[in-house]
Amino acid sequence: MKRHLVCWVLHMSHRKPSYLNFNAEEYSWKPDINYKVHPEMYQIGKGEQGVLICEPYKSEIGQYWRFKNSAIAEESSNKIFSLFLNYLKKDDFVGADMARKYLQMGFTRARRYFNYKGGKKYDAEKGYQELEKGTGDPEKAKSADIFYKKWKEAESNMTYAQMKINWKKEFG
Repeated sequence: MKRHLVCWVLHMSHRKPSYLNFNAEEYSWKPDINYKVHPEMYQIGKGEQGVLICEPYKSEIGQYWRFKNSAIAEESSNKIFSLFLNYLKKDDFVGADMARKYLQMGFTRARRYFNYKGGKKYDAEKGYQELEKGTGDPEKAKSADIFYKKWKEAESNMTYAQMKINWKKEFG
C-alpha cells in the first residue's frame, strides 16, 4: 500500500496542466457557432467545458461574472442565477446550462484564488510544478461559497434537471 502511495505522489508531482495539450479541432465546442441559432450543436460536457466559447451565451452571461470579494460575488451570482431562471422560462436549455456553468466556474475559480496566490496553480518556469497551496486570498473563500450555493441551487432546479435529461436523450 505504501509503495502505491509513493508511486501516486510521484505521478501527481509530474502532472502538467491539461491546457498544455489542448486540441481545438477535437474540442466539441466551437467559437464560430451561434448556439442560439443551432442549439442542437451544443454538448453538455463535464463541468465547465465550453463556457468561454459558446456564443452568444458567453457574451450574455460572462459580462456579469465576477468574484473579487464577497459583495461582488453575491451581486454576480444573483445576476447569473436570474439569467439562469430567465433561460428556463424561455425553454432555452443551452442558456440555462451555460449560466449553471458560469456559477460553477465562479466557485472553482474563486477557490483557486483562495488556494493559490494570484490564482496560479502551476509554475511554468519549473516544468509546470504545482505551486504551494494555501497561499491565496482568504476573501476568495467567501466568494467561492456564495457561488457554490447558487450553483447547487441551479443544479437542483427541477425544471433544469428535467430539461437536462431530455437534452441528453435527444442530443447525447
